Amino acid sequence: MNPSQAERLAARQHLQRQGWIARRSEAFHHLPPPELAHWLGQPEADADADDGNAPALAGAGWTLHPLGHGGAHGVDARWLDALDPAQRAELLAGLPPPGDGEAAPFVWAHRALCRQGLRLRLSATPGQPAAPVVLQLRHQPHQRAEAPLLVLEVDAGVHCVLLETHERTAADGAHPVTQNLHGHIRLAAGAHLQHLRVVAPQAQDQIAHHLHVSLAPAAHYAQALVATGSAYHLQRSTVQLSGRGARAQQAALLLLDDQQLDHQAHSDLAAAHSASAVESLVLAQGGARAVSNAYTRIAAGADEAEVRQRLSGIPLGGQPRLILRPHLEILHDNVQAAHGATWGALPADALFYARQRGLDEASARALITEGMARAVLERSLGDTELLSDWLATGWLTQRMARQARQRAETPA
Repeated sequence: MNPSQAERLAARQHLQRQGWIARRSEAFHHLPPPELAHWLGQPEADADADDGNAPALAGAGWTLHPLGHGGAHGVDARWLDALDPAQRAELLAGLPPPGDGEAAPFVWAHRALCRQGLRLRLSATPGQPAAPVVLQLRHQPHQRAEAPLLVLEVDAGVHCVLLETHERTAADGAHPVTQNLHGHIRLAAGAHLQHLRVVAPQAQDQIAHHLHVSLAPAAHYAQALVATGSAYHLQRSTVQLSGRGARAQQAALLLLDDQQLDHQAHSDLAAAHSASAVESLVLAQGGARAVSNAYTRIAAGADEAEVRQRLSGIPLGGQPRLILRPHLEILHDNVQAAHGATWGALPADALFYARQRGLDEASARALITEGMARAVLERSLGDTELLSDWLATGWLTQRMARQARQRAETPA
């Protein structure tokens, strides 16, 4: 048994001893995740891979493409095989241990199943202009149960614009996918990352994405998440603002018909003059179940920290269940903090004026909800070319129109 096999076996044994996510867990109380067996895959398949009966990177799903005119200067990308002991050590180098937090069982399950990952480093190139590096990162699943890994390091002063997509169509495979994906993002001093994530699984998929972000002094992280529901869908981010002047903005647009989606945004402000903003908009209909949970902690000594939480939800039709949970833990006096949660129907006056323009009710609702969705994304990312280009693809417009049609076709 090589070190890679031993490490993965030890992770499985730890899970068997400690157990899975407890039903009384505060973070997962409203939408408990499926049982542990779903996240570990088939033992015989894992054994086959160890015996060499599968290609080293079978199922590796990360593809990377430079966008814009700047090329890929300063981009170092390594696709690594977690079944190879040396490559596994390189892939996991510097990552924190699983620990014992509420989400730790997901980390242990990831260590037990992880077979491939991508380490990506962005550095300044001497002699090259300091233009933003614009990249598209795509992941396509190829295993019924998988645990992909992404490690992204942005060096001091580098500005990156990243489009990350996770989309599956019926043509990609008839079987549902269970995916426990972990991403680790580290921004060095003065680094800036604008991050648009689009996650659209199939209805029967079981998805858990965990994003761990660490910000050094004066680093700036802006994330806009667009996610649709599935049989189980968790989007959990943990942002650590450990450097003076670090800033983080997170926005989530959650679109559900009859599925589930659990959004958890955790922020920890540990340095002076740091700032965090979390915003979410849930648009749900039918029998959807959605949770948007924002938790922000301001540590002692985080002088003049600024925090804002704004969670909102709109039931579009049917009987969706929406749960909005803003939460602040403030351990310092000299800070500014505000939070709020609102949910309710679309504004009647907006619908009236849209209908006055000659639109039918479905088109009017689609127009209004799309405008609200665009505003949420723009407040996080700003008026960037990347966001404009993605919106120009029509993905959001088509999704809003489809939701409106489904509502119109559903019997009252």
